[in-house]
Amino acid sequence: MSARILDGKAAAADVAEALRPRIAALLAPEASGGIGRPPGLAVVLVGDDRASAVYVRLKTRRAEDLGMLHRQVTLPASTTEAELLAIIDDLNADPQIDGILIQVPLPRGIDKDRVLDRVHPRKDVDGFHPVNTGRLWQRRPTFIPCTPAGVVELLKRTGVALGGKDAVVIGRSNIVGKPMVALLEQLDCTVTLAHSRTVDLAGVVGRADIVIAAVGVLEMVKGDWIKPGAIVIDVGVNKRDDGRLGGDVEFNGAAKRASWITPVPGGVGPMTIAMLMANTVRAAEQART
Repeated sequence: MSARILDGKAAAADVAEALRPRIAALLAPEASGGIGRPPGLAVVLVGDDRASAVYVRLKTRRAEDLGMLHRQVTLPASTTEAELLAIIDDLNADPQIDGILIQVPLPRGIDKDRVLDRVHPRKDVDGFHPVNTGRLWQRRPTFIPCTPAGVVELLKRTGVALGGKDAVVIGRSNIVGKPMVALLEQLDCTVTLAHSRTVDLAGVVGRADIVIAAVGVLEMVKGDWIKPGAIVIDVGVNKRDDGRLGGDVEFNGAAKRASWITPVPGGVGPMTIAMLMANTVRAAEQART
């Protein structure tokens, strides 16, 4: 068996194109059902983390391509938590801004949870606020964290009926692992949440029809663990010794056994940015009510 590739770049382009008419509708005056302006996204970058700067540039490029208002707030690493919270308060009150994203990691000395909790739930396009997390688990309308939302879109593109499938999520972060479990459960999968202390991880993976790897360890999931015909979604982005990027899954071995697999790079990453744009457009649409 040779796996088919789930092309995240192509899927992200499709998501972006579907947003264009919705953005155009928002530009109409309020009397015509719009808001009279483009959706507005503010990205706050604190410090000089190189990877974060790259991600912010990619988000800026996509927002500008869609004709959205994009505001980048770049702050030095010396910024205090109080200063950062005051900036978030200003963005919460800004009628031109529909979505706020705080780029992590944050410098030492700043409480990440306190900062993320300060973003108003209506502008929390990252889906990290406890209110939105609770709504997700209760199956209520909410902003879904962008990476898990992108994974769901990729799974749907396989055309495989997901109901009843055994799924394993490796990694228990609040950003990917835990919301991924909630979303898979909503797709009627039977879900196992695995992690670094899971006993017989190879056996757990080997029983799964769907494998979501989000642990952040280069090639931790070996190719021969994969059940023949499984769908493999690799969320990991790790740097090899030679500077190239690799995922959490041993790609070549897994591709020989899986039915579908995402590459790294070019798989989940582009979808994360696309779903951020989708969440921002949705936030702007909600501003009409």
